Amino acid sequence: MPSELYTVDQFAARHPAFKPGGLRWLIFNEAYNGLKASGAVKRLGRRVLIDEARFFDWIERLQSDCGAS
Repeated sequence: MPSELYTVDQFAARHPAFKPGGLRWLIFNEAYNGLKASGAVKRLGRRVLIDEARFFDWIERLQSDCGAS
């Protein structure tokens, strides 16, 4: 099954809990927050796309790494 890829604005519209500015900050700091290693951010030329499933997997790993339930 192909991945669902969205631009920052599309992702924010689909998931209102995430604002475009916050998503851009996470992407800008992806090398430090583990987002890059998760593979959730794809680049196609200048376009930045978010892989929805991998993004939420990354959030789940963050939660389990810090002991949250």
